[in-house]
Amino acid sequence: MRFGFDVESALLIAFRQIHVLRWSISAMAKGLFPRAWVKKSFYFQARISFVRVKYLFLTWLTVLVGSWVLYVQYSAYTELCRGHECKNAICDKYRRGIIDGSACSSLCEKETLYMGRCLSTLPNNQVYTGSWGDHSGIVRCKLGEVVHYELGEEPEPRRETPVFDKPNRGTSVEKFKEMLFNHLKSKLGEHADLPSLVSQILSVADGNRDGRVSLPEARSTWALLQMDEVLLGLLLQDRGHTPRLLGYCGDLYMTERIPNAPLYGLSLPWPLVSWVPGGLQRTMDQWFTPSWPRKAKISMGLLELVEDIFHGTYGSFLICDLAAVHFSYTDRHELRLTNTQVLVPEEEFRRTMRVLKCETDAECVYGADCQTSCDLSEKRCREEPVQPNLAKACSVLKDYILRGVPSEMREELERQLYACMALRGNAGQMNMEHSLILNNLKALLWKRISHTKDS
Repeated sequence: MRFGFDVESALLIAFRQIHVLRWSISAMAKGLFPRAWVKKSFYFQARISFVRVKYLFLTWLTVLVGSWVLYVQYSAYTELCRGHECKNAICDKYRRGIIDGSACSSLCEKETLYMGRCLSTLPNNQVYTGSWGDHSGIVRCKLGEVVHYELGEEPEPRRETPVFDKPNRGTSVEKFKEMLFNHLKSKLGEHADLPSLVSQILSVADGNRDGRVSLPEARSTWALLQMDEVLLGLLLQDRGHTPRLLGYCGDLYMTERIPNAPLYGLSLPWPLVSWVPGGLQRTMDQWFTPSWPRKAKISMGLLELVEDIFHGTYGSFLICDLAAVHFSYTDRHELRLTNTQVLVPEEEFRRTMRVLKCETDAECVYGADCQTSCDLSEKRCREEPVQPNLAKACSVLKDYILRGVPSEMREELERQLYACMALRGNAGQMNMEHSLILNNLKALLWKRISHTKDS
């Protein structure tokens, strides 16, 4: 018993001494390095607080930016996409007997004409995909000017132009024909075939096919013809250059939808546009294009369009923007001009340029790329376009048609394209050169694809 008691006491004393020693060493270390301990502890706590604040700030910033982007997108969408307003305005006038047309009943009563995805880029020019029975198309409609107002002010009523006030009640069919003839003459100039064009338009105006044109149908037709793109589309659709007009109601109209648009090119997100060099962009544009024989057929369509609007039945027209976005092609690889707003009658172009004052050639531009030169002695723009349609078309086709061309015809095709691009509008005997180069290009392409299924 005595021995066990001594061992137990000794162990207890040793344990107490070890505990005292550990406490002494710890106290000595804190006494020797008090600042280091405090600094380390403070730094660790400050780091944790900084990380928390940083992530809290980033979360707040993300929510703020995201909310702003959503607000901007929603505001832009609600201002650009107002198809319901367009439909309500048109159907209201239809029910009141002011207008009528081939699509009015389907749009306003049967509701078999649907407006789908919004494609509008301007608030007063509504563009939507559309569905009408078995037809898939593009619906376009004009709206009045958007009126902006400050917060706290009463919104003003939307200003609308009175587009359905002509012809007046009591106007005879013969008088309406005269109105159409004079309107077409002012737009296209004097031509022998204008009476036949008037008859074609009257056929389109008879929306219900009852053999007569009612006053509401006449008002819709007159409103449509005030839009140059509709008139020019009607001129070219019989030649297969523009989408067919499927129906109309007032100044709302639907054309067939061409599936493959644009003609070529990639639509990059806007943050990347400024970072991609122009040369690389042009190369990327040609990556997703059809096989070469099909591209040749599409190119033939562009050349035929240029041929038909050069001294055609109703005079000459200029294409003032040959960007690929204005063209598309069908599943049979037939080219269509989907935006006829880029067309301008040559007579109208000359009248416009004649009154323009200038000091440099850069001031004599119509549209995107219809340019004349400046007469420095008179400080006015000349009437003659510098480049004809064919030269600009060949510039567009150069990268498109030379990519993937068979090696045995590359040299000849390249030579003809560069000769085409060198054409000038004011050169002597330009008409003869124009026809010669155009026919040579068409013959070269046709010879290559005439024996293939793509022809």
